[in-house]
Amino acid sequence: MACEIERRFLLSGEGWRTAGTGLCLRQGFVSLDAHHSVRVRIAGGQAWLTIKGENMAISRPEFEYAIPLADAEAMLAGLCSYRVDKRRTRVRYAGKDWVIDEFFGDNAGLVLAEIELADEHEEFARPPWLGEEVTQDARFSYAYLSQTPYSRWTTA
Repeated sequence: MACEIERRFLLSGEGWRTAGTGLCLRQGFVSLDAHHSVRVRIAGGQAWLTIKGENMAISRPEFEYAIPLADAEAMLAGLCSYRVDKRRTRVRYAGKDWVIDEFFGDNAGLVLAEIELADEHEEFARPPWLGEEVTQDARFSYAYLSQTPYSRWTTA
């Protein structure tokens, strides 16, 4: 079984911006509940269908499959009531790959950093632009943000 182990953080600086302009991603949820999600994502000319299981601390089951771009466009247009659009920038820091997501639309103003790990207890160097960890705060999951956008929160 595939397993995703990731930690998510708010940002406290702009130093990561030297990495480049990033790539715009469009994603929507075909199915979404407290225990799993089925997501379709388009990045550039490629598309994926991702099935994620329930979070268990910082890990969860994840299965991802490349799908035809035309199928993904059709799913986003007709099957995905909940959407999240963002720009993703990849940053390498101290031998680790980070992704920085800047959100658009109703989630504009929110910027998150993620790191995927091989083990839940893996150590990593914290970049100077890294802020508060929000891994355990369900409001910062992309599924939650698709239903309750950042602009509607009263406090972060």
